[in-house]
Amino acid sequence: MLKRNKIINITVIVMVAFLVMVLSLTDGLYSFDKMIADSICQVPTTSNSRIKIIGIDEKTLQEYGDMKTWNREIPAKLVEKLFEQEEYSPSVLAFDVMYISDVDEENDKRFADACEKAGNVITAVNMVYETKVTKQGDILVVNDNHIAMVEYPYGALKAVSGYGFANTIQDKDGYIRYAKAKADFEGEIIDSFAMAIYKKDCENQGIVPVMPKLFDGSKFGFTYTGKSGAYEVLSLSDVLEGKIPMQAFKNSIVLVGAYAPGMQDAYNVAVQKGAQMYGVEIHANILEALMEGKTNVPAPKGIYTIAAVAAVILFGILCIRCKVIGKTVLLVIFGAADIVAGKILYENGIVINLTLLPIAFITLYAYGLVQGYLGEMLRRREVVSAFKKYVAPQVVEEISKKGDFQMVLGGENREVAVLFVDIRGFTPMSESLEPEQVVEILNEYLKLTTEAIFKNGGTLDKFIGDAAMAVFNAPFDLDDYVYKAVCTARDIAAGSEDLKEKLLQRFGKTVSFGIGVNCGNAVVGNIGCDFRMDYTAIGDTVNTAARLESNAKPGQILISEFVYKAIKDRVDVTEVGEIPLKGKSNGIFVYQLNDVK
Repeated sequence: MLKRNKIINITVIVMVAFLVMVLSLTDGLYSFDKMIADSICQVPTTSNSRIKIIGIDEKTLQEYGDMKTWNREIPAKLVEKLFEQEEYSPSVLAFDVMYISDVDEENDKRFADACEKAGNVITAVNMVYETKVTKQGDILVVNDNHIAMVEYPYGALKAVSGYGFANTIQDKDGYIRYAKAKADFEGEIIDSFAMAIYKKDCENQGIVPVMPKLFDGSKFGFTYTGKSGAYEVLSLSDVLEGKIPMQAFKNSIVLVGAYAPGMQDAYNVAVQKGAQMYGVEIHANILEALMEGKTNVPAPKGIYTIAAVAAVILFGILCIRCKVIGKTVLLVIFGAADIVAGKILYENGIVINLTLLPIAFITLYAYGLVQGYLGEMLRRREVVSAFKKYVAPQVVEEISKKGDFQMVLGGENREVAVLFVDIRGFTPMSESLEPEQVVEILNEYLKLTTEAIFKNGGTLDKFIGDAAMAVFNAPFDLDDYVYKAVCTARDIAAGSEDLKEKLLQRFGKTVSFGIGVNCGNAVVGNIGCDFRMDYTAIGDTVNTAARLESNAKPGQILISEFVYKAIKDRVDVTEVGEIPLKGKSNGIFVYQLNDVK
């Protein structure tokens, strides 16, 4: 049984570890994990005050009309105004707006001239992606992110401004957690919008930009600074109308973009669920992540998988060996360690799966609880099965309730009462009857004996041919056990009278009982070996009870002086006197039990 349980435990641990390996290598539970990880790692902080947003908001649209109808006069006025006073000019001005085609020559030129004069304007370009199948050797490779074309700013503007692609990267679940640093289009390396702004600001500040670690060639993860509204947002119309002092933009990084519903520039983001964020704010968050070093890459799958499998195996081995409290403590420790380690690694730019291991730990924990529960049920059933044939029903019920009772070799010293009963005249009677009749008579008497023992809460120790032995106050405490042992003898004697008449009428034969009862200290427990054991009592108390029974005449109940002294006020006896007992140098004073009060 133990070997089989060990094999099952190892199998379960290996299966869970294998599942963890598969899910780790295949990004199983990805969306669920990201949902949990976002709530733990994407914690809003104070935004960089240098980053400001000029929003094309509803107020601006009401003032200047639908943006689709604008020519380049409005952005030209904004550039001219922001750089009118050099001492208050921003470090970088970035337009998250597509100025692709020529609109009208005069204002197109005005806008380009203003940008050229400013010298630090970044505009957005758009990557147009398509699915392309290429052949690498004998293998066909499908590329869903092939750049078919780039929509650049119109010629005059492209020539005088910096630019970067403003395309966002949606994760598998539709949320934005990653950004691209650069893209290669026909040999030209184009920076992302945020990267172009970051590099330009570093250039103006005289510092060297720190490039983030990348994965998949050009991607990096980033931590959002905050939810929508984390950055200072100023209305474009207020800026153009002079309602905002230009000192507010001194050495700042200004992003201009859509900031009104219906402009089709809002996305689902990791830092807030159930509400979208405008694209210009997303770029601001990516920019600050680059500035503050809040970028990350996934942990190498191979290394993480090995570590995860090792953690699962270790947890499984420890968990199976512990009891419920130990299992719970282990679950808390290992689960917390995974979350803390994941948080620390995330803050150092490494992303691991935060839910895979806790789920594995919970699975093994639940298995351990179920295994323990079923094992306890089987153990109790084994104990009950071992005792139910010779222990009173109420004692069996007690055994089944006690979780600390063990079926093991060994014993204990207990004060008990022992009863022996034997059928007198059974041997000569059996010689004159058919075997079936002998068995039937024997069963009737033993049934009577067993019922009397169980009725008084005793334990049927064993049948010895046509005799029986019962113990009272073992394996569990029994109130007034000496009195109940004597009551059992009385009940057997009383029941035998009716049985005599029944057998006499049926078979023309009858027998009677001889009973002996003694009390005192005995060793009780499971006696035998691992593959064969009996619950019994041994010692002088038991031997004396057997000797009393052998000295009893047919129909006589003999009790020792120890029994009499224990219950003398509740029994009617006749003194028999001291009788010698085989194997004992001294005799024992004996009483004949007449009745029980």
